[in-house]
Amino acid sequence: MTLPIISFLDNPRVGVEIDRALASCGFLQLTHIGIDADLLDAVFRASQAFFDGPAEIRRRSAYGSASENFGYQGVMEENLDPQAPADLKQSFTMRDIVARPPAEDRWPSAAFRDLMQRFYAQALAAAHRVQQEIAETLGLERDHFTRAHSGENVTLRLLHYPSSGIPDPEPSQMGAGAHTDYGFLTLLFQRDVGGLQVKDKHGAWIDVPPRADAVVVNSGDLLECWTNGRYKSTLHRVVPKVGDRPRLSIAVFIDPDSATIVEAVPSCVSDDRPARFAPTTAGEHLQSRIAASHKGRFAL
Repeated sequence: MTLPIISFLDNPRVGVEIDRALASCGFLQLTHIGIDADLLDAVFRASQAFFDGPAEIRRRSAYGSASENFGYQGVMEENLDPQAPADLKQSFTMRDIVARPPAEDRWPSAAFRDLMQRFYAQALAAAHRVQQEIAETLGLERDHFTRAHSGENVTLRLLHYPSSGIPDPEPSQMGAGAHTDYGFLTLLFQRDVGGLQVKDKHGAWIDVPPRADAVVVNSGDLLECWTNGRYKSTLHRVVPKVGDRPRLSIAVFIDPDSATIVEAVPSCVSDDRPARFAPTTAGEHLQSRIAASHKGRFAL
């Protein structure tokens, strides 16, 4: 299995192509999505500097709670697969940072905050364009999904998979344990070090080689619910980078506002295909999945 590569540039069929990919495997790669390359480079440089920098700065930005969903988490402080050993990664998570940024003393620096806010806004705008195409393809008004994604639960996450300094990892321990994403969709930016794997329909783990010119896009649990299973929320993981070069990636989780009621849209329900998922609120689902990954390490 190879992920489809779809361009937004001068492509009148982009919505149809996205629909086909998400229905087939839940993953694709998009080019010309509207992310400034220089801004993305700056975010990767800032991420590297943060993870390589003084530990006291990371401690100042320490993660506090699932409800805030902001801050630094160290190696083995998260289990994306709650049944597996803790993940061999570090992260800096930033939720709703344009409308409701945390206090200045929670950030590594004001310049870091300003950079992340600029990138967050650009990534959300790009995601809204994808959502508009999905909505139209499903026979909905173009703003059907964007109305539910103001940014309240949209989260930017810097990820670092170290190449050393991890004593005696367990054989089954991953950089990021096998999981599905929780919300609507995810944008994942990679550089030159791979590690992402997607589980195909035959149960095999397939590598997703990094492409600097493309963003990996995948559908999450709530989009699978909205489409009554038409779009797949597919298991994926990141293999550990112990003894190899470190891996950096940037994820933007496009998740609905908490009060949003998620239930199957009319075009995805029929007599032959009744609704498979009970309606839920986005906030209830997101908080339960985040809390499970923390295994009691952080407040709710």
